[in-house]
Amino acid sequence: QVQLVESGGGLVQAGGSLRLSCTASGRTFSSYSMAWFRQATGKEREFVAAIRWSGNNTYYADSVKGRFTIARDNAKNTVALQMNSLKPEDTAIYYCVAPKRGIIVSVSENDYDRWGQGTQVTVSS
Repeated sequence: QVQLVESGGGLVQAGGSLRLSCTASGRTFSSYSMAWFRQATGKEREFVAAIRWSGNNTYYADSVKGRFTIARDNAKNTVALQMNSLKPEDTAIYYCVAPKRGIIVSVSENDYDRWGQGTQVTVSS
């Protein structure tokens, strides 16, 4: 059973930066990929970024490419999302997620069965 706890959200002005962190417990962290999703008020949940178990392969939504960086530390069971050049449209609840067994990387929320409680990111204009 994997448990995920996010931290690091907050309020920031447009153009600023935030770093989200997620700590995992339970299932062997280094054996599976991790991802971040987000959900803005009134909108569907969307894929943000993913990283494979080794940390050598990363994937990003077009909307955040070049601004966000996902990284992991398998020794500490953590995955981080560094968010730079934030825009008001980045405002959302951000979720750390782990995939179902057998899924390597996916942009579909249906392929993830472990979700953190979410952390609010608000970007003011």
